[in-house]
Amino acid sequence: MEKTTRRLPIVERDEWLQPVEAQMNLRHERYERKMADIGRSAGSLVDYANGYRYFGWQWDDVLDGWWLREWLPGAHDVYVFGDFNNWQRTEIRMHKDAAGVWSVFFPAAMYRDRLRHGSLYKIHVHGDNGWLDRIPAYARRVVQDDETKNYTAQFWNPAEPFDWRGDAFDASKIGSLLIYEAHVGMAQEREGVGTYREFTEKILPIIKKDGYNAVQLMAVAEHPYYGSFGYHVSSFFAPSSRCGTPEELKELIRRAHELGLAVIMDLVHAHYVKNLNEGINSLDGTDHLYSPPGDAGYQQYWDSKLFDYGKEEVQHFLLSNVKYWLDEFHFDGYRFDGVTSMIYRHHGYVTFDSRDRFFDEGVNGDALTYLTLANRLAHDFRPSAVTIAEDVSGMPGMCIPIADGGIGFDYRLGMAIPDFWIKQLKEVPDEQWDIREMWSVMTDRLPEVKTVAYAESHDQALVGDKTIAFRLMDKEMYFHMDRASENIVIDRGMALHKMIRLMTISTGGQAYLNFMGNEFGHPEWIDFPREGNGWSYAHARRQWSLAKNGFLRYAWLGDFDRAMIRLVKKYKVLADGYPWNLLMDERNKTMAFSHGDLLFVFNWHPSASIPDYELPVQAPGKYVPVLSTDESRFGGQERQSMAAEHFSFDAGEGDGQRQPHIRIYNTSRTATVYLRKK
Repeated sequence: MEKTTRRLPIVERDEWLQPVEAQMNLRHERYERKMADIGRSAGSLVDYANGYRYFGWQWDDVLDGWWLREWLPGAHDVYVFGDFNNWQRTEIRMHKDAAGVWSVFFPAAMYRDRLRHGSLYKIHVHGDNGWLDRIPAYARRVVQDDETKNYTAQFWNPAEPFDWRGDAFDASKIGSLLIYEAHVGMAQEREGVGTYREFTEKILPIIKKDGYNAVQLMAVAEHPYYGSFGYHVSSFFAPSSRCGTPEELKELIRRAHELGLAVIMDLVHAHYVKNLNEGINSLDGTDHLYSPPGDAGYQQYWDSKLFDYGKEEVQHFLLSNVKYWLDEFHFDGYRFDGVTSMIYRHHGYVTFDSRDRFFDEGVNGDALTYLTLANRLAHDFRPSAVTIAEDVSGMPGMCIPIADGGIGFDYRLGMAIPDFWIKQLKEVPDEQWDIREMWSVMTDRLPEVKTVAYAESHDQALVGDKTIAFRLMDKEMYFHMDRASENIVIDRGMALHKMIRLMTISTGGQAYLNFMGNEFGHPEWIDFPREGNGWSYAHARRQWSLAKNGFLRYAWLGDFDRAMIRLVKKYKVLADGYPWNLLMDERNKTMAFSHGDLLFVFNWHPSASIPDYELPVQAPGKYVPVLSTDESRFGGQERQSMAAEHFSFDAGEGDGQRQPHIRIYNTSRTATVYLRKK
C-alpha cells in the first residue's frame, strides 16, 4: 500500500502535532491497511461485521434445521448439551474446521419438538484446562437459576420476530444532546431489580417531561455480578436477563423513539469478566483466545481480562457486537467505556505530561485501529449514530473525523469537569473559589472537539463517593429538606447545586449529561446488594417520590433542572459554542458571559450582595431576567424582581471606545440569566 503523501488535515490544522506527523501518518495508515484488507475479504466493513449472523444458532432454510457455531481454535473436543437431550454432556459432538470453528447441525425433523424457544443449553469444552461446562460467546440470552445461581444459555427463538415497523427514528434530528444516564435495574423505587417494562412505563415519561432528549443505558449486556454496575460483561450479545427479555428491551427502545428520545448504550469493549463459569475467559481452554497471553491479558486495576485488539478474530467479534446492538435493538449509538484503558498498555495510570506519551511504547496501536474501525462501522451502518469516548488522557484526534486522520468519535466526555467540582467541594471553602480557574476548567477544550459536559455521573454516586447534593448538605438532608425548616447548610447546598449545574451546562461543552435522580438532589448513594450490606437493595434504587412530595425541597431542585433544560433548548445554548467572557470580578466572585442574546451572571460570593452592580454586556438593549437560581419557585429568596428591566448605557473604556453596560442587584450565591431585547 502507498504511504500517505498528503498532510493529514488534523496535522495541517494543529501545529502542536506537526513534530509527530510521522506517527500520526502511521496511525492512519494502519487503519487504512485494515480497511483495505476487509474490503478485499468482505466487500465492506458493514458486511464484514456479521459474526452474529454466522455464529451461535442460525436457521438453515435449505437443510431445514439449526446450525450452532462457535470459534474455539484451542479446544480438543466440544459438545453441546441441554434440556433437549436430557443434559447428556458427550452425546452431541461438534466438528472443527480449519479456522477453529466448531459446528453441529440440528435437523428440524429430529429436534422440532425438543429444541424449542426457551430451551436451556451449554457447551462442554475439552481444553488444556480440562473438561468444563461453558456458555458460548455468541449466546443471545443467558439466564440465572434462582436457587443454584448458575447461569445457562437459552435458545431464544420467539414465534414472531419483534415488529419494528414504523420505527424510523433519526438521532441527528433531535438537536444538541441532553443525555439522561440511567440504570434500568435501579431505576425503580421499590427495593429489588427494576425491569425493562417498568422503565418503559414509569421512567421514560419522567425523562421526557424533564426535557432530556437522549437516554444512556448502563449495564445492558449480561454480567454475573450485579454490583459491577454492568462493567464486568460475560455475554456480549445477550441483554441482561435480570431486567427482562430481549423483546422487552426492544419495546423500551421503540417507546423511547416514539417519545423523541435517542437511546445510547454504554458499550464495554475495554475488558471482560474473568469468570470461567459465566464468561468468555479461556473458552477454548487457552489463556489467549480473546486476550493476549499471560499477564498482558490481565487488567490488574479492574481484576478483569483484556481483549487482544490486534487479533483478527477478536476484532471481528467486537465489530460484530457493535453492529449487532444497532441492528437488532435499534440503539442510536454508544458511549464507549474505558477508552483510556484500551488505548494504553499502562491503562492511563501515568501522568500525561508530554506529547510523547501519546506516541510512545505505552500506546496500544491495535486498540486505536479497532476504535477507528468501530466508529467507521457505526456511522456507515447508521449515519445518525452517536459515539462518545470515555477518555481522560486527551489522545489527539479522538473526536476528529477519520478522513482527517482522527479516531472518529462524535464526542468525548468532559471528565475533568466533575473532578474539578468534587475537588472544590472537598478541599476549598467556597469563599476561596477561584472563578478564573473555574472558567478555565469549564472551557478547556479544542474548538473542533465536541464535549459532553456533566457535573456528576454514576461515577460520583457510587459507594465510597458522594453526589454533589450529599457533599453539599450531607446528613442535614435527612432532617431539614422539608420546606418549613430553616437551615443554612441546606440553603447553601440548594443554591450551589443549581449554580454548579447551570455553570456546567452553559460553559462546559456541546452536550450535557445528568445521572438519574441527581437532577433533584437524590440523597442516597448507590450501593448494590453485597455481603457487606446484608445483600440489601435499599440503596440500589431511586426514590422518585421525594421529588413529587410537595412538602420537600427536592421538587424545587427538579423544577429548576427542568427550567434550565427548557432555556438551554429554546435558545440553543449548547450549539452556540464557547461562551463569550464579559467580566471576571475576583473580589466579588462574579463572572458574566453571553450566549447569543442571553447574558449569564454568576455571583459565587457567600455573602456579598451588591445593589446597582455595573457590568458590561455584549450589545445594547433591554435586559430582562428569564431564569434565576434564587427564584422562589426553586426554593430561593427571590431577592431581585424577575419583572425588572435593565436598560443598557454607554460606559467609557480606557482606549476611548464605549462599551454598553447595565446595572443589576447582584445577589450572593445566585446565577441569573437575562434575555436581551432590542
